[in-house]
Amino acid sequence: MIRNLRMFLFDKNPPPASDRFEIATESGIVAVALRRHPNARNYTLRLKSATGAPILTMPKRGSLRQARDFLDRHAGWLVRQMDKLPKAKPIEDGAMIPIRGVPHRIRHVAGKRGTAAIELDGDQPVLTVYGQREHLKRRVLDFLKREAKRAIEPAVTKHAAALGVTVRAIRYRDQTSRWGSCTITGHLSFSWRLILAPPYILDYLAAHEVAHLREMNHSRRFWRVCEQLCPQTRQARAWLKTEGASLHAVGAEG
Repeated sequence: MIRNLRMFLFDKNPPPASDRFEIATESGIVAVALRRHPNARNYTLRLKSATGAPILTMPKRGSLRQARDFLDRHAGWLVRQMDKLPKAKPIEDGAMIPIRGVPHRIRHVAGKRGTAAIELDGDQPVLTVYGQREHLKRRVLDFLKREAKRAIEPAVTKHAAALGVTVRAIRYRDQTSRWGSCTITGHLSFSWRLILAPPYILDYLAAHEVAHLREMNHSRRFWRVCEQLCPQTRQARAWLKTEGASLHAVGAEG
């Protein structure tokens, strides 16, 4: 983590083609990606994801000098936000990752067919991954995505039946800005990372997106429908606000 920092900016006069700035801290150099956006009216600074690199967005005709001045003024804020990020949890042999909110230890077993399965080692749930070590991360991610599909589809079906609405299709992505989405044509999209959270979190997100098929907004009527489908709506929203970033840390490199 980054604490008690003295910051300064490198490369005060970068060439016009420069696509990033750098901030030096006591913990090392932090790269800040620079993006020009045709619709941007102001300079903005954000983190790409819960564990991603920072991005400075600037107007199409903005200047690099103004962009750097903006970064200089807000470098302290950026460092504080990065300091709040959860510690990365690489997917590797011996690592602990949550599945349905329960910590599981990853155990690699070589020499067998390349599959993954949840087993028990005494009282400890273990995700055993077979096959070659270099394929371990991909097999863990494939397993998690399959489990997410197995859990989300029944939840969506249940809530859609309760509301009498039709879901045309369900897609799964690794979204960083939202946990789910819904289109007016009945296509729902979810982050497969919901399988890492406690079951009531996944159920809430399924209810949330299905509720949008009745109310395509976030009005009071929408939230009444959402709470009707999932009585734990408020608790789930609070959990995501405080713990959601930890789900994005799974699979990130330290």
